[in-house]
Amino acid sequence: MSRQLYTFFRSSTSYRMRIALACKRLAYEPHYVSLPKMQHHEAAYRDLNPQGLVPMLVEDERPLIQSLAIIEYLDEVYPEPALIPKDPQARAYVRAFSQIIGCDIHPLNNVRVLKRLQSQFGAGEDATNEWYRHWIAEGLGGLEDFVLQQGRSGQFALGNAVTMADVCLVPQIFNARRFGCELGHYAKLTGIFENCMKLPAFTDTQPNTQADAF
Repeated sequence: MSRQLYTFFRSSTSYRMRIALACKRLAYEPHYVSLPKMQHHEAAYRDLNPQGLVPMLVEDERPLIQSLAIIEYLDEVYPEPALIPKDPQARAYVRAFSQIIGCDIHPLNNVRVLKRLQSQFGAGEDATNEWYRHWIAEGLGGLEDFVLQQGRSGQFALGNAVTMADVCLVPQIFNARRFGCELGHYAKLTGIFENCMKLPAFTDTQPNTQADAF
Protein backbone atom coordinates (compact mmCIF):
# COMPACT_ATOMS: atom_id res chain seq x y z
CA MET A 1 0.00 0.00 0.00
CA SER A 2 1.31 3.45 -0.89
CA ARG A 3 1.09 6.01 1.89
CA GLN A 4 2.21 9.64 1.84
CA LEU A 5 2.02 12.25 4.58
CA TYR A 6 1.98 15.93 3.69
CA THR A 7 3.41 17.65 6.72
CA PHE A 8 5.10 20.76 8.10
CA PHE A 9 7.52 20.31 10.98
CA ARG A 10 6.09 23.04 13.23
CA SER A 11 2.42 22.27 12.56
CA SER A 12 0.92 20.75 15.71
CA THR A 13 -1.70 18.90 13.67
CA SER A 14 1.05 17.41 11.49
CA TYR A 15 2.86 16.36 14.65
CA ARG A 16 -0.34 14.58 15.74
CA MET A 17 -0.28 12.58 12.53
CA ARG A 18 3.38 11.67 12.84
CA ILE A 19 2.77 10.43 16.38
CA ALA A 20 -0.30 8.41 15.39
CA LEU A 21 1.49 6.77 12.46
CA ALA A 22 4.47 5.96 14.69
CA CYS A 23 2.18 4.44 17.33
CA LYS A 24 0.63 2.26 14.63
CA ARG A 25 4.10 1.49 13.18
CA LEU A 26 2.90 2.55 9.74
CA ALA A 27 5.57 3.61 7.28
CA TYR A 28 4.97 6.56 4.99
CA GLU A 29 6.70 8.80 2.49
CA PRO A 30 6.89 12.37 3.81
CA HIS A 31 6.14 15.37 1.63
CA TYR A 32 7.19 18.62 3.24
CA VAL A 33 4.80 21.54 2.75
CA SER A 34 6.27 24.86 3.86
CA LEU A 35 3.60 27.07 5.41
CA PRO A 36 5.85 30.18 5.54
CA LYS A 37 6.49 29.76 1.80
CA MET A 38 2.74 29.35 1.25
CA GLN A 39 3.22 26.00 -0.50
CA HIS A 40 -0.12 24.84 0.92
CA HIS A 41 -1.82 27.39 -1.34
CA GLU A 42 -0.14 26.23 -4.54
CA ALA A 43 -2.45 24.83 -7.20
CA ALA A 44 -0.89 21.36 -7.18
CA TYR A 45 -1.50 21.01 -3.44
CA ARG A 46 -5.00 22.50 -3.63
CA ASP A 47 -5.87 19.91 -6.25
CA LEU A 48 -5.20 17.23 -3.62
CA ASN A 49 -6.54 19.13 -0.61
CA PRO A 50 -9.06 21.84 -1.52
CA GLN A 51 -8.92 23.19 2.05
CA GLY A 52 -5.23 23.96 1.57
CA LEU A 53 -4.07 22.90 5.04
CA VAL A 54 -1.79 20.30 6.57
CA PRO A 55 -1.65 17.49 7.41
CA MET A 56 -2.96 15.35 4.62
CA LEU A 57 -2.55 11.58 4.44
CA VAL A 58 -2.84 9.86 1.08
CA GLU A 59 -3.44 6.11 1.05
CA ASP A 60 -3.66 4.39 -2.31
CA GLU A 61 -4.22 7.75 -4.00
CA ARG A 62 -7.13 8.66 -1.72
CA PRO A 63 -6.50 11.96 0.14
CA LEU A 64 -7.58 12.08 3.79
CA ILE A 65 -7.73 15.39 5.68
CA GLN A 66 -8.37 16.68 9.22
CA SER A 67 -6.11 15.07 11.81
CA LEU A 68 -8.79 13.80 14.19
CA ALA A 69 -10.75 12.24 11.34
CA ILE A 70 -7.57 10.62 10.01
CA ILE A 71 -6.69 9.20 13.43
CA GLU A 72 -10.17 7.67 13.69
CA TYR A 73 -9.72 6.23 10.19
CA LEU A 74 -6.36 4.73 11.12
CA ASP A 75 -7.85 3.17 14.23
CA GLU A 76 -10.59 1.51 12.19
CA VAL A 77 -8.30 0.23 9.43
CA TYR A 78 -5.29 -0.61 11.65
CA PRO A 79 -6.89 -1.39 15.03
CA GLU A 80 -3.74 -2.37 16.94
CA PRO A 81 -2.55 -0.73 19.03
CA ALA A 82 -5.84 1.07 19.60
CA LEU A 83 -5.79 4.85 20.01
CA ILE A 84 -9.52 5.04 20.69
CA PRO A 85 -10.97 2.76 23.40
CA LYS A 86 -13.87 0.43 22.72
CA ASP A 87 -15.74 1.19 25.94
CA PRO A 88 -18.33 3.87 25.04
CA GLN A 89 -17.73 6.08 28.08
CA ALA A 90 -13.96 5.87 27.80
CA ARG A 91 -14.27 6.60 24.09
CA ALA A 92 -16.42 9.66 24.80
CA TYR A 93 -13.81 10.86 27.31
CA VAL A 94 -10.94 10.47 24.83
CA ARG A 95 -12.90 12.23 22.10
CA ALA A 96 -13.87 15.08 24.44
CA PHE A 97 -10.25 15.50 25.58
CA SER A 98 -9.08 15.52 21.96
CA GLN A 99 -11.76 17.93 20.83
CA ILE A 100 -11.04 20.41 23.63
CA ILE A 101 -7.63 20.73 22.03
CA GLY A 102 -8.62 20.28 18.40
CA CYS A 103 -11.79 22.41 18.43
CA ASP A 104 -11.43 24.88 21.31
CA ILE A 105 -7.71 25.59 21.83
CA HIS A 106 -5.87 25.04 18.56
CA PRO A 107 -8.14 27.00 16.16
CA LEU A 108 -7.87 30.23 18.18
CA ASN A 109 -4.08 30.02 18.18
CA ASN A 110 -3.53 28.82 14.64
CA VAL A 111 -0.87 30.82 12.79
CA ARG A 112 -3.37 32.09 10.23
CA VAL A 113 -5.52 33.49 13.06
CA LEU A 114 -2.51 35.20 14.65
CA LYS A 115 -1.53 36.70 11.31
CA ARG A 116 -5.08 37.98 10.80
CA LEU A 117 -4.95 39.71 14.17
CA GLN A 118 -1.85 41.50 12.97
CA SER A 119 -2.99 42.36 9.45
CA GLN A 120 -6.61 43.35 10.17
CA PHE A 121 -6.38 44.79 13.67
CA GLY A 122 -2.77 45.93 13.82
CA ALA A 123 -1.85 43.69 16.73
CA GLY A 124 1.85 43.80 17.50
CA GLU A 125 3.98 40.90 18.66
CA ASP A 126 3.24 41.52 22.35
CA ALA A 127 -0.52 41.69 21.75
CA THR A 128 -0.46 38.58 19.59
CA ASN A 129 1.47 36.65 22.21
CA GLU A 130 -0.93 37.83 24.90
CA TRP A 131 -3.85 36.57 22.78
CA TYR A 132 -2.11 33.20 22.45
CA ARG A 133 -1.36 32.90 26.15
CA HIS A 134 -4.90 33.89 27.17
CA TRP A 135 -6.52 31.13 25.13
CA ILE A 136 -3.90 28.59 26.21
CA ALA A 137 -4.63 29.41 29.87
CA GLU A 138 -8.38 29.20 29.30
CA GLY A 139 -8.20 25.99 27.29
CA LEU A 140 -5.61 24.08 29.30
CA GLY A 141 -7.18 25.23 32.56
CA GLY A 142 -10.51 23.74 31.55
CA LEU A 143 -8.84 20.59 30.27
CA GLU A 144 -6.87 20.14 33.51
CA ASP A 145 -10.08 20.45 35.53
CA PHE A 146 -11.88 18.02 33.22
CA VAL A 147 -9.17 15.37 33.60
CA LEU A 148 -9.13 15.75 37.38
CA GLN A 149 -12.93 15.56 37.56
CA GLN A 150 -13.09 12.44 35.41
CA GLY A 151 -10.40 10.58 37.37
CA ARG A 152 -9.52 8.41 34.37
CA SER A 153 -5.88 9.35 33.90
CA GLY A 154 -2.85 7.32 34.86
CA GLN A 155 0.52 7.57 33.18
CA PHE A 156 -1.43 8.91 30.21
CA ALA A 157 -4.71 10.72 29.62
CA LEU A 158 -6.65 7.45 29.91
CA GLY A 159 -4.99 5.02 32.28
CA ASN A 160 -1.66 3.60 31.22
CA ALA A 161 -2.12 3.22 27.47
CA VAL A 162 -1.57 5.91 24.85
CA THR A 163 -4.74 7.17 23.16
CA MET A 164 -5.75 9.89 20.73
CA ALA A 165 -5.96 12.23 23.73
CA ASP A 166 -2.20 11.99 24.30
CA VAL A 167 -1.56 12.32 20.57
CA CYS A 168 -3.37 15.68 20.69
CA LEU A 169 -1.96 16.88 24.02
CA VAL A 170 1.76 16.61 23.29
CA PRO A 171 1.85 18.91 20.23
CA GLN A 172 -0.29 21.47 22.05
CA ILE A 173 2.11 21.56 25.01
CA PHE A 174 5.01 21.89 22.55
CA ASN A 175 3.36 24.93 21.01
CA ALA A 176 2.55 26.44 24.40
CA ARG A 177 6.19 26.14 25.42
CA ARG A 178 7.32 27.71 22.15
CA PHE A 179 5.19 30.76 22.91
CA GLY A 180 6.47 31.00 26.49
CA CYS A 181 3.19 30.08 28.18
CA GLU A 182 3.12 29.49 31.92
CA LEU A 183 2.31 25.81 32.43
CA GLY A 184 2.87 25.46 36.17
CA HIS A 185 -0.86 25.32 36.90
CA TYR A 186 -1.37 22.18 34.83
CA ALA A 187 0.46 19.51 36.80
CA LYS A 188 -1.69 16.66 35.54
CA LEU A 189 -1.35 17.61 31.88
CA THR A 190 2.37 18.30 32.06
CA GLY A 191 2.89 15.02 33.90
CA ILE A 192 1.12 13.18 31.08
CA PHE A 193 3.25 15.10 28.59
CA GLU A 194 6.48 14.05 30.33
CA ASN A 195 5.41 10.40 30.33
CA CYS A 196 4.60 10.58 26.63
CA MET A 197 8.00 12.08 25.89
CA LYS A 198 9.65 8.93 27.21
CA LEU A 199 8.25 7.03 24.22
CA PRO A 200 9.90 6.92 20.76
CA ALA A 201 6.57 7.54 18.99
CA PHE A 202 6.57 11.03 20.53
CA THR A 203 10.29 11.83 20.66
CA ASP A 204 11.26 10.54 17.21
CA THR A 205 8.52 12.56 15.51
CA GLN A 206 8.89 15.88 17.33
CA PRO A 207 9.39 19.02 15.25
CA ASN A 208 13.15 19.36 15.59
CA THR A 209 13.69 15.83 14.23
CA GLN A 210 12.02 16.58 10.90
CA ALA A 211 13.98 17.05 7.69
CA ASP A 212 12.18 20.30 6.89
CA ALA A 213 13.21 21.82 10.22
CA PHE A 214 16.71 22.46 8.85
